[in-house]
Amino acid sequence: MTLCISLSARPSNNGTRFHNHLYGQLGLNWIYKAFAPANLEQAIAGVRGLGIRGCAVSMPYKEDVIALVDRMDPSAQAIDSVNTIVNTDGHLTAYNTDYTAIEQLLAANAVPTGYSVLVQGAGGMAKATVAALRDAGFGDVTIIARNGAAGRALAEQYGFRWQPALEGATADLIINVTPIGMAGGAEAEALSFPQETVDAARLIFDVVALPAETPLIRAARAAGKPVITGAEVATIQALEQFVLYTGIRPSPEQVRAAEEFMRAQ
Repeated sequence: MTLCISLSARPSNNGTRFHNHLYGQLGLNWIYKAFAPANLEQAIAGVRGLGIRGCAVSMPYKEDVIALVDRMDPSAQAIDSVNTIVNTDGHLTAYNTDYTAIEQLLAANAVPTGYSVLVQGAGGMAKATVAALRDAGFGDVTIIARNGAAGRALAEQYGFRWQPALEGATADLIINVTPIGMAGGAEAEALSFPQETVDAARLIFDVVALPAETPLIRAARAAGKPVITGAEVATIQALEQFVLYTGIRPSPEQVRAAEEFMRAQ
C-alpha cells in the first residue's frame, strides 16, 4: 500500500475524502491521511524515511518547508511557497498547485483584468494568489497585510501596492487569503472584510475551504454577489496533487464524483 498525507495546523477531511475516493474509483492500493504535526522538521523527515509518496502542505507551513526539501519545482520556486511534496526514492521535490487553482478559477469565471483588487494576507497562499493575478494581467492590486515586511515585499515583487489596513478601501474583486473564517480557528465566525467592502465589490473570493460557506461567502451571497469559494480551490489543487503523486489524471466524471463525495461530509 502507498501512503500520502497532508500536514496542516488544522487538518480537515477535504483532501482525505477527495484522494481516497479517487483511489477507490481507480482501483489503486493507496491511502491518504491528514495530520497536524507537532514538529514540522521531524514530520518531513518521516515523509522521507517512511517512503511516504506525497505530502500536501497547508497553512502555516507553506514557507517553512522550503528548507526541508531537496528540490523546488519552478511552480514553487517562483513564489517561494510550497503546497505539495513528492517523494521519489527519498528525494523530496516541492511544487505549488495553489497557483494553478487560482489561475484556472480566474479564467473559468472570466474575471475582467480591469477589475481593481484587494488581497488580504501575505502568507504562502497570498503569494500564489498575487502571482496568478499578475500573470493573468491584473494591474490594480492592493495587498492588505498587518505584517509590513511581508506585505511590502510581496507587493514590490509583483509591482503592486501594500497597505497595513483596509482603512475604508473598496475594490471590484476582494480576496481573502488569511485564516479568518476557517473552521476551528479563533476567528471562525469573523468576517474577513467589512460588510461595506462586501457591498461595494462585484465579486468575492475566499480561499478558505473549510467550511465551504465561510462568513465572507455567506455575507456575499446574502448581498447578491457572485462568489468563488475555497472549496473550488481545494478541488483543483487536490486534483493536480493527485496527478503529481500517481501519474494518473482522472476523468472529469471521476473528479466530479470525488468532489461530490468530499463536499457531502
